[in-house]
Amino acid sequence: MLLSDSDLQAIWLTAQLAGLVTAILLVIGTPVAWWLARTPSPWRGPVGAVVALPLVLPPSVLGFYLLLAMGPQGPLGRLSEALGAQPLPFTFGGLVLASVLYSLPFMVQPLQTAFEAVGDRPLEVAATLGASPLDAFLTVALPLARRGFVTAAILTFAHTVGEFGVVLMIGGNLPGITRVASVQIYDRVEAMEYPQAHRLAAVLLVFSFAVLLALYSKRTKPLRY
Repeated sequence: MLLSDSDLQAIWLTAQLAGLVTAILLVIGTPVAWWLARTPSPWRGPVGAVVALPLVLPPSVLGFYLLLAMGPQGPLGRLSEALGAQPLPFTFGGLVLASVLYSLPFMVQPLQTAFEAVGDRPLEVAATLGASPLDAFLTVALPLARRGFVTAAILTFAHTVGEFGVVLMIGGNLPGITRVASVQIYDRVEAMEYPQAHRLAAVLLVFSFAVLLALYSKRTKPLRY
């Protein structure tokens, strides 16, 4: 068999994590990207810097502070305890929260670029025709920015699939719960099981290449509205 049951389980868990994170970030990232693209507020720079921080921050640093925040003495840990919920560290829910924060710029930045490319003119025309700001956003801005949504969703999904440092610190290595594909590869290498590690790594390599090929192929096509 090409991949073992534990490898397939890790891939399935990774796909679930990446899909859920992408869906959440589409909901969260769209208004953030719209605000960053349109606002004249002096807070635009600081907010944009915070959103982009995971791009330059070492994953271990982000994972460490998230672990503190989710711990018994952290704000998220205390909130979970007050709500009677399970502590977030070493759970799938903790992985989702950490991945949402870590993949945030991969959703927001392509959307922000797409919204900025829309410009003011189409929205002004919609306003002269009686469209409210919400109507103009839904019927004009969103369709014109559809390429940005496709790019953002693909990049977010792919980036979540490839996470390692953050998911290892927050989720640990629990089979079927937090052991995603990148951690499974690490386990294979640690156990000197190089053939198994190679097969699983090859699957992720092919996936990553296919994602990039799809993105760059789309960029060669003219944009039609």
